[in-house]
Amino acid sequence: MKTISRDQALACITHREFGDDILGSASNVVVVLTQDWCPQWVAMKGFLSTFTAAEIYVLEYNLTDCFDRFRQFKEAVFDNDQIPYLRYYRNGSLVAVSNAVSEDQFRRNCGAV
Repeated sequence: MKTISRDQALACITHREFGDDILGSASNVVVVLTQDWCPQWVAMKGFLSTFTAAEIYVLEYNLTDCFDRFRQFKEAVFDNDQIPYLRYYRNGSLVAVSNAVSEDQFRRNCGAV
């Protein structure tokens, strides 16, 4: 798993989507937007840390100095106020979104089943 930087998060706000540095880094990419205290995130982190069929990027935005700005963006533009919030990309295009899911459902969303 890779951490989304502050600059990457702010660029996402500006462009209303993540940049090619993230979306073009692999054919399958998953972006996880969450807060570090979320129990569902803690549970999912276990199986995501060993998942190899996609490049996984994580932003625990409550730990950033742009918390309110990013949270408001996520809720307004991505239309999701739940955590964790996952965005699944294939070849740079968004193919699915979800909130907390089981490992099996995560694999299906990634096309890894």
